[in-house]
Amino acid sequence: MVKALIVKKIGMTRVFDQKGMVIPVTLVEAKKNVVTQIKTQDKDGYMAVQVGLVEEKKINKPLTGHLAKSKIKSRTFKEFAIDGLELGQSLDLSQFEVGDKIFAQSISKGKGFAGTVKRHHFNTGPRTHGSDNYRRPGSIGATGPQRVIKGIRMAGHMGHEQVTRKNIVIVDIDAENSILMLKGAVPGPNKSTVYLWSDNMVELAGETNE
Repeated sequence: MVKALIVKKIGMTRVFDQKGMVIPVTLVEAKKNVVTQIKTQDKDGYMAVQVGLVEEKKINKPLTGHLAKSKIKSRTFKEFAIDGLELGQSLDLSQFEVGDKIFAQSISKGKGFAGTVKRHHFNTGPRTHGSDNYRRPGSIGATGPQRVIKGIRMAGHMGHEQVTRKNIVIVDIDAENSILMLKGAVPGPNKSTVYLWSDNMVELAGETNE
């Protein structure tokens, strides 16, 4: 069964199960999704469908032509390895059930420039006895190569990268308000775009957000 959707993150809250235990959940709003393109083995070299999130936003002429057959407006797309769908077909929450395990992918929160202690969880040095090596990274390589080897963990830009979580359980579904409750945290800030698909499906392409 097809289980793939582009949603918007609302925020986090908590619910209680039948035993009174607290379950942290992330709320995501499932707006209308439409199949905007069909990828075939003969034409494109692989089987997939492109799904677009319906948005009332201005789109440029290339996108207008691309979306002419599906008759929607969208600037957010995602390709999924799904077969058996038709161009212009709508996807909604009805494909999901409580207890399903799904993948969730989004761009994580940007933390700006961070040091090695925060970014890579380095240990700190001594605070007393004249030490000036409390939060410094320490050695960044031997003198032999006379250069810094690629891949050395150092200070730099933290966050704002694609993160995928798997086996996220659907705790509850609010069909009336088109809201999914996902157990635990989901990558990305509030109002960010989140891509969901079932655990038995291979996600193919990266984000296309124009």
